[in-house]
Amino acid sequence: MIGDGRFDFAAYLADRADQVNAALDRFTPEENIHPASLHTAMRYSLFAGGKRIRPLLCIAAAEAVGGEAKQVLPTACALEMIHTFSLIHDDLPAIDNDDLRRGRPTAHRKFGEAMAVLAGDALHTLAFATIARHQQAADPLTIIAVIREIADASGTPGMVGGQVDDIAAEGVAISAETLRSIHERKTGALLTASLYVGALLGGASAGKREALQRYGAQVGVAFQIVDDILDVVSDDVTLGKPAGSDAKNDKATYPKLFGLETSGRMAQEAADSAIGALASLGEAAEPLRCFARMVVNRDR
Repeated sequence: MIGDGRFDFAAYLADRADQVNAALDRFTPEENIHPASLHTAMRYSLFAGGKRIRPLLCIAAAEAVGGEAKQVLPTACALEMIHTFSLIHDDLPAIDNDDLRRGRPTAHRKFGEAMAVLAGDALHTLAFATIARHQQAADPLTIIAVIREIADASGTPGMVGGQVDDIAAEGVAISAETLRSIHERKTGALLTASLYVGALLGGASAGKREALQRYGAQVGVAFQIVDDILDVVSDDVTLGKPAGSDAKNDKATYPKLFGLETSGRMAQEAADSAIGALASLGEAAEPLRCFARMVVNRDR
């Protein structure tokens, strides 16, 4: 598909998503395994139809540096487990209090708040167990580096820390620098880590890893800005979750700070910068270029 000028990104997405879903099914306990109620809740959210963006970025980064999808599947799945755990907890009444996720009831609406908390906890721990048990690499130190990178990106320096500051910024006037810092950690950190660990497991040089990190930082900004815009201009059915929740919770967002038109321009500029960061990677990075374009043109 690459090299003939007719790269089929939709087919690429579908194929990699199929691989990830099959692997997630293998790595996640079945619903009939004790405690069945917990595993049912975990699988309900994990297989709710997500776009598998973080696994996709992990796989695409590995392939961009000469690796293969099968080399990184356990880590790709771990990234999706962490992302799903974060969504379950974000939806809870204590945080965003959302009733819909991907077009169906959120975990706490389906199973109760206690089970939702525990399902998120279990997915978080299962992610690291999956890497430790199933991820293969020539150097065990590489596995440690992968675990460290993902732990930092999903913990207090990254996603969780960003979420804390996001909550603190509700109803408060903040600067553009603070807003960007929140989103770089809340959303961008795990996206960038997905690329970095994929490149690391794919055997990338330091230069290629650095290029992919620069790409990740910019595509993460674009992704979050578009998320903020869609919350304003889209609807519940299209998004698969309540539109307008940012305004309801008085969240700090790009449209709130800059307006819709400027926010859209900023998203496009970030996507263009992300694509520019891939110049040294050649045609093998075409899926990542396509992803950056998709980010600014998506409707959900």
